[in-house]
Amino acid sequence: MTEKKPMVFVGLSGGVDSSVAAWRLKQAGYKVVGVFIKVWHPEFMVCNWEAERLDAMRVAAHLEIPFLTCDAEADYKQEVADYFISEYQAGRTPNPDVMCNQHIKFGAFLRFAREHGADFIATGHYARREDKNGQPALYRGKDTNKDQSYFLWTLNHEQLQATLLPIGDSTKEVIRQEAEQIGLPTATKKDSQGICFLGHIDIPEFMSHYFALQSGAVLNEASEVIGQHQGAVIYTIGQRHGFTINTKNDQRQHYYVLSRDIENNTITVGVNKPVLVSSEKIILRNIVLREVVEVGAKLEIQTRYRQTPFLVEVTAVTAEEISLLVQDTVAETASVGQSCVLYQGELCLGGGIIS
Repeated sequence: MTEKKPMVFVGLSGGVDSSVAAWRLKQAGYKVVGVFIKVWHPEFMVCNWEAERLDAMRVAAHLEIPFLTCDAEADYKQEVADYFISEYQAGRTPNPDVMCNQHIKFGAFLRFAREHGADFIATGHYARREDKNGQPALYRGKDTNKDQSYFLWTLNHEQLQATLLPIGDSTKEVIRQEAEQIGLPTATKKDSQGICFLGHIDIPEFMSHYFALQSGAVLNEASEVIGQHQGAVIYTIGQRHGFTINTKNDQRQHYYVLSRDIENNTITVGVNKPVLVSSEKIILRNIVLREVVEVGAKLEIQTRYRQTPFLVEVTAVTAEEISLLVQDTVAETASVGQSCVLYQGELCLGGGIIS
């Protein structure tokens, strides 16, 4: 008897990366089904999801694979958009791309795939999933400029076990070349900037549709009023735009947000970019770990995507909290609400939310 080929549902976004992922899996002998994941977007914003879905359909037709649509609008609104809005309202800086992966691509989509008999799901992320001591492990993508393991830190063993990441061992250049060689209709398409409203949006304009923003004073480090802002809750530490300074000097330096007083609706700015320095502490909550992390361990972390990883020492570990002591001086400070991802070399151990 012929062995049944495993069936894999590939999330076809309409971009080149997921297109090549589907092609590679078909070449490897999997029974491949292309799936477009439809998400929520606000009525007041233009979203080109119909065009993206059409591109995904063209890819499926070119590869001669079945095509389905997974309706994840309700999940997206509740788990991603509402989270995004409520975190800003609470004065924290959210990372909606992380939540989209956790709850949509590896949540709603994974459930959809299982309900339709799939053995695996696959995406076009630049990350690697390999077995380590009998368990699935997540590693950085080989393309250091495109590595997306940062956005996948929340995946648990069960989600990772059901996931294939076919392009993580390649560079973007190789993916483009491969797409052109096989004539994929997305071969020369520009990279996506995010799912609908998570692209380059105007945060104040977007948030004003969901809660009232009140302008307030911009203070210097001497607590003197030097300008106006649009609402303290929407600013991130280190941000250098989105507020006005009441001086006419065109040669002045950039001002960076150093701190925020949410209660009094003020932000304090300075000309020196805020940095993390050695011996500062970072506390993580909402933790997901796929590997054992012990007190005293020296790890690399990233608190932002494409940030140069920096060294920390683990000083405390509980089920609810991890405490990290910074060992380097880092060019970017850590923002409350952002994801902090833990690495041991190329192995992504997991992470947590900065509190």
